[in-house]
Amino acid sequence: MSETVGHTPDDLPPDLPSVLSGDARERAPSFILTLDPRVRLAAAVACSVVFAVLAEAQSAAIALGFAALCLVASRPPWRSTLRRVAAINAFFILLWLTAPFTTPGDAAFALGPLEATRQGLELCLLVTLKANAIALMFLALAGGMNPAELGGALERLHCPAKLVFLLIFAYRYAHVAAREWRTLAVSARLRGFAPRASLHTYATYAQMIGMVLVNSFERSERVYEAMLLRGFTGRFRTVADYRARRRDAVFLLALGVCLACLLALPAFLPFLPGK
Repeated sequence: MSETVGHTPDDLPPDLPSVLSGDARERAPSFILTLDPRVRLAAAVACSVVFAVLAEAQSAAIALGFAALCLVASRPPWRSTLRRVAAINAFFILLWLTAPFTTPGDAAFALGPLEATRQGLELCLLVTLKANAIALMFLALAGGMNPAELGGALERLHCPAKLVFLLIFAYRYAHVAAREWRTLAVSARLRGFAPRASLHTYATYAQMIGMVLVNSFERSERVYEAMLLRGFTGRFRTVADYRARRRDAVFLLALGVCLACLLALPAFLPFLPGK
């Protein structure tokens, strides 16, 4: 990457982890990682759109299975990947606790005065299956990309340059801001600060947040000046060679067939045995 940030002494090293699934160096070699980053990113978006419009739980379950197979084929670092999947599913606990009891329909069971409906349970199941399918597909296809690969792929897919820079720099310097916060928190504890439900605690946290924002603003000015000194012109440049090959075409063709079959599946469900 040529037109990128000049590293100040207290910055993180340039070897940043991949955007979605930890350090890309932890991944074992796989066919998916050899694909063009543009193909992987476009395929992930296409799968997400198809998965999102599925209206049958059976189709969503098949989509989840397909996404899980792709994730296994990408050979990710399983510990960090499972943590991310667990964090995603934690958001659905509230959905399962509320939607079955607030969605009108046929009663399925009752918990005291609360009555869960079959339609509410089916809605929760459908949303959970589709969201997990989308998450697993992104982890499989885009999980091994580092910020430079992601930025280069987005730029060559003609995404707005400002959006690309916003995404890459937000990821790049979120780590720096987090480290700044940890440094301030340690400094406060060494000075005897013990958080309590008091005005002093609230004022201390407000001052710490303000210091992080001020330091981030000053750092952004230094980074921008360093970029200008290195010839930055507003474009995301990289030395990587993005060139589609035969394997990319075969992958897109196979994926397109799978997605078409998935979209056509509801039309054939009534003819399956037991329907």
